[in-house]
Amino acid sequence: MLQSDVRDVVYLTWLVDVAAVAALVPPGVTLQQKHGKTPFTVLTYAHRHFGPAAMSKLRRLFPSPLQSNWRLYVETLPGHQAAERVVLFVKNLMDSALYALSTRLGSDALPTHLPLRFRHEHSGSHYATEITAGTGSAPELRYLAQLSAAEHLPPGFDSYFASWTEAVTYLCLQDAAIAPVHELQRLAYAEIALPIDMASVRPLALVADSLHSDFVQALTGAAEPLCFVVPSVHFKVLSEHLL
Repeated sequence: MLQSDVRDVVYLTWLVDVAAVAALVPPGVTLQQKHGKTPFTVLTYAHRHFGPAAMSKLRRLFPSPLQSNWRLYVETLPGHQAAERVVLFVKNLMDSALYALSTRLGSDALPTHLPLRFRHEHSGSHYATEITAGTGSAPELRYLAQLSAAEHLPPGFDSYFASWTEAVTYLCLQDAAIAPVHELQRLAYAEIALPIDMASVRPLALVADSLHSDFVQALTGAAEPLCFVVPSVHFKVLSEHLL
């Protein structure tokens, strides 16, 4: 079991056409959707001492990498098995060569890209992320967000969620993640614990024209994302197996 004290967890979520992300979905998996739309989230955060839970206090000797995972929300698994609070990892990035290599060698559910540059910073009321691929395979991302007083659902979200609170709760609370293992033509399934205090969640708003990502914008166009931040949460990877 792995664990980390995660901080500055920034969620950017768009409603995208199901057809636009169909190529990202493994055979047998279906996505949560309404009116032909499904949520797509870019989630970026900073670990604090990410390592084995068994190390107890010695876990503070482990590094604190940055991570960004890009996800879709699953309705059913292969065999029409209902998926309760499960996400599909589309992309996973970390700023540490050690952790990126470790996930490629030791984890089916978290094969990881290593960008040339990865910055995720919190300063006052602002949160900024910059991911530059270099010659690697990582998708690029840049944005600046600021704390907002408004619990605001962007256009279109009100047809998917009844309220800002319902949307944030749905997007935050997951029990598992899946990822395709292409060599084996199977899915990896990782159980996680993410006990987010919903009262701590703060709304964010993107600074105008600050978002730049070819990958994201190809899926979302100029749509406005739902943005918020979770200041901190104690995160655990409980188990992993192949479906």
